[in-house]
Formats: sequence, C-alpha cells, structure tokens
Amino acid sequence: MPDTHRPYRIALNGYGRIGRCVLRALHERGAGSAIEIVALNDLADQASIEYLTRFDSTHGRFPGEVKVAGDCLHINGDCVKVLRQSTPEAIDWAALDIDLLIECSGQYTTRAQAERFLHAGAPRVLLSQPMASAADVDATIVYGINQLQLSGRERLVSNASCTTNCGVPLLKVLNQAIGLEQVSITTLHSAMNDQPVIDAYHHEDLRRTRSAFQSMVPVSTGLARGIERLLPELHGRIQAKAIRVPTLNVSCLDITLQTARDTTAAEVNQLLRAASVSGALKGLLDYTELPHASCDFNHDAHSAIVDGSQTRVSGPRLVNLLAWFDNEWGFANRMLDVAEHFLAVSTKSV
Repeated sequence: MPDTHRPYRIALNGYGRIGRCVLRALHERGAGSAIEIVALNDLADQASIEYLTRFDSTHGRFPGEVKVAGDCLHINGDCVKVLRQSTPEAIDWAALDIDLLIECSGQYTTRAQAERFLHAGAPRVLLSQPMASAADVDATIVYGINQLQLSGRERLVSNASCTTNCGVPLLKVLNQAIGLEQVSITTLHSAMNDQPVIDAYHHEDLRRTRSAFQSMVPVSTGLARGIERLLPELHGRIQAKAIRVPTLNVSCLDITLQTARDTTAAEVNQLLRAASVSGALKGLLDYTELPHASCDFNHDAHSAIVDGSQTRVSGPRLVNLLAWFDNEWGFANRMLDVAEHFLAVSTKSV
C-alpha cells in the first residue's frame, strides 16, 4: 500500500508525443499534484530526450529547467530515471517502487501484451490507447463519464482515445436530454507519426504511404467501437470515419445526429453550454461561439470544445455539430486525471 503522505510514483513507458505531454502537463499543473514521475523508458538517446523535452515545435519551450546528469533527466531539480529497454521484461518495475506505470508507446493492445508489464513487477498499468477488445483491460475510462466505476481492484485500465474522450461527453448529454437514433462522425485529425513526410514505404495501409503534408488522407478508425464501449445504449447506431489533415495538432469531430424527437440548434447549444459550466463535465467540456480556427485550441486541456456557431438542425431531427480538441494536450491531461483517480481508489481498496 502506497504511503499516503508521499506523492504516488509514476513511470512512463514510451516518451513520444503523449509521454512528453504527460510529463509536461504534470509540471504545468504546478504544486499540489498527487503524483510524481520518477522514471521513463524509451529507446531514444539521452541527449535527444533532453532536447525534445526542452523544445517542442507544437507546445513551445518547457516552462522550467531541464538537464541530463548520469541516468537522470532532471526536471526542475527532480530526477526522472531514464531507462532504454525494448521489452517490458528487461526492467524490474517493482524495484523502481512505482505505484503506476503509464504506457504511452501504443504498442501493447491486447491483454496478453499488457500483462507483460504486470509480470515484470508493475503493480498496475494505465494504457494510452484503446485495446483490441473490451475484455483486454479491466476497464476503459473516459474521465468525467465513468471513472467512478473504478473499484481500485483493477490492474489494467485504458484511457480510451483522444477522439473517444471528445465525442462521448457530447453524445451522452444529448442522448440523455433528447435521445439519439443514429450517429455519424467524421474525425478531421492532425497528421501522426504513422505517416511519412514524403511518400515512402511506411504502412500496410497504402494511403498512409503518402505524404502527410501534401494531402488529406482517409484512414481507418475504431471510434464507433470505442464509443459503444462507453455508451452501450448506442450500440449498432454509430458509424465513423477519419481523415488525416496536414496540420501539426488540434483535431475536430464533425458529428451528425438523428434525434428521437424534434429539436432546435438553440436547444442543442443550450444543453451543451450548460453541461460545460456545471456538473461532471465542468472543466472537461467547453463551449464557444467565437469565430475560431483550429490553432486557437493548441495547448487547450479540455476534452472537447463545442463550436456552437457551427451547430445546424434540419428536418427538424437532423443535427450537425462541430467539436474541437487538442489531440495531444487534452488527452495527456485526461491521462493524469485518470491516473490520480485510479491511484486514489486503489489505495482505499487495499
């Protein structure tokens, strides 16, 4: 049982876009956090790890001191032990005295794969990706929606996806208030590292062999399946597709809904605006009607920002919505929220 007088000790496995954002988001939250990052594992050399922590093309300079000394990445004077191992078994996670491993590589998508960390001594794992099936984890959590379902006995928990974290709150609010018959979602998502900068033999999906910054590229998505895991009452009523667009960061969901009763754009906007200022989604959902472009939401920690100026209703049961989200920063902040809650209930259950 962790000492409740000290912060929870966290390790990161994978120090790419999400791993670095998780570390930075923790430090930007300032004093008072219940957790501290004490180790990270990534195959990159330490000079690159230091450099990419200090300087980020999307989120700017790190707001503090970063330097490497020995096997430590020093962040504002605190030592984060740097490991460089390619397999979970190569690290004695128990010896690090951690309370939670946050898996940010995205490479472990089945229970058998994720349990390798448990067998190697990690007490519990929070994964930064949706798993192949619901049975592959003990719980899939979207913070603000179902984190209270955690009992503390879980050992493998998924943080779902950035798109699921954006879409589920909106759909839950509207389904409860109006009722949803059918849902169709198009994700317009910023380029990712499974796409090349120039055409290259890069992926089994031939579209992803094309330059990320010269085309809009349709890609496969498991968003519909992910939403159904969180909102089973909508099972069989959701379709989704995704298009990668040539921007570095900030994505959006274009959502079309067939409602169970007549509604208006004013009613839909009022429901979402109200949910953003009170209740479980306060601080997670935001609402605006200003004439924004996507870059305005870079480094925005909300899970979703509804653009009420784009709400349309036709029929009067066909609703179209636009919701923005920083696919890196918002998701990293939700990982921290889930981590803190997961650890708090795990301590109580011991």
